[in-house]
Amino acid sequence: MSFLAANPTLSPNPTYSFAQAPSSAASNNKEHGFYPYTDNGGTTLGITGNDFAILAGDTRSTSGYSINSRYTPKVFKIGGDDETGEGAYIVLSVVGFAADGNALKERLDAIVKMYRYQHGKKMTVKACAQRLSTILYGKRFFPYYTNAILGGLDEDGKGALYSYDPVGSYEREQCRTAGAAASLIMPFLDNQVNFKNQYIPGSGEGHALQQRQPELLPRKEVEQLVRDAFTSAVERHIEVGDGLQILTITKDGIKEQFVPLKRD
Repeated sequence: MSFLAANPTLSPNPTYSFAQAPSSAASNNKEHGFYPYTDNGGTTLGITGNDFAILAGDTRSTSGYSINSRYTPKVFKIGGDDETGEGAYIVLSVVGFAADGNALKERLDAIVKMYRYQHGKKMTVKACAQRLSTILYGKRFFPYYTNAILGGLDEDGKGALYSYDPVGSYEREQCRTAGAAASLIMPFLDNQVNFKNQYIPGSGEGHALQQRQPELLPRKEVEQLVRDAFTSAVERHIEVGDGLQILTITKDGIKEQFVPLKRD
């Protein structure tokens, strides 16, 4: 007992009671916070071919269960006239936080134009892809809340497509999708564009079949795949719909077309 008496914290008769503990927080205390990002929904995708690149995105902008706008483009021409887009040869798609996407588009567009004025020649798609990575990495501590896809024609006239994460990691791919319905569309592209899980009939016995080798698809087939991908996505995702914006880059320039999607 003398040991307990010498140590008040070990006293057999403690001076506290759990009944005295407050049952709720003080009403005059309020936590304040600010979250700078929001997800405005939508989906984009890109597919390349032998002499073209196609980037597409839906036009719906959402906040939760609310539709902000039924026409908010997510695919932009880079390096052309501000009003008409004439002279552009690179296309950028952005999805995620719309304000960050617009800011990123404006910054890249200005850099591409400054390069042309300073050097007297166009920036290549490969150089533009590296520059976009540098822009995103430079904002890594307060990143652009977007997933970007950059497309154009490379020095050999072949379709080039680069996909990015929000802090600038990127790679060149044949096809990529990003945004709300990416998990729905990407398996479709893997199968129809990359030929994953496609086998040649009669090339073996049982499950020992030969894998179909990937090949570049013709433009007409790719355009139909893009329409099919978004038509199926709008059936399963509420943040995708209203309209489909498709930009096709070829040696003759950039062709833009709109296809209506479900509006419910």
